[in-house]
Amino acid sequence: MTPVRTVARAMLAAIFVSSGAQSVAKPDRLVEKAKPLTDKMAPLLEKSGLPTDARRLVQVNGAVQVVGGLMLMTPLRRLGGAALAGSLVPTTIAGHPFWQFKDPTERAMHRTHFLKNVGLMGGALLAAVDTGGEPGLRWRANRLAQDTSRAVRRSTSNAKSKASIARKSARLGRKSAMFSRQLTMDS
Repeated sequence: MTPVRTVARAMLAAIFVSSGAQSVAKPDRLVEKAKPLTDKMAPLLEKSGLPTDARRLVQVNGAVQVVGGLMLMTPLRRLGGAALAGSLVPTTIAGHPFWQFKDPTERAMHRTHFLKNVGLMGGALLAAVDTGGEPGLRWRANRLAQDTSRAVRRSTSNAKSKASIARKSARLGRKSAMFSRQLTMDS
């Protein structure tokens, strides 16, 4: 990993580890904001076997942010980036529903925080798809397919060439055998 990527990932991870740890340790300050969203999602959460309690969900989301932030500094950085991007969806919707505020100042503040979280989500998504300068899985699969196709075409061409040589050799062999018989008959 390049120094710039390492520093950038650490900078991105800092906000998630810090706020995630606070959410795990002191979830009560966020429960009131999370409750409307968790109440709406309760049936889906129950079907998935996940907790429906707003306090527990705030803690789980915080834990995902801590672990995802730490993963940004490991070989599992792409998985960490994806987890962080996913954790920001409920955080942003529950924490900053700017569309619900009538007061322009409050609305503007929440819109700014909403957009900040959208920007963080963009950074997390970039971390999720960043291959660190190495070719990605898609590129490698395409390259393997191209190499295989090229090898098959080369093998087919070689087989055709060898078959052509074998036909010509067989034809020459027959002509040689006929010439040989004719010589023995003439003598």
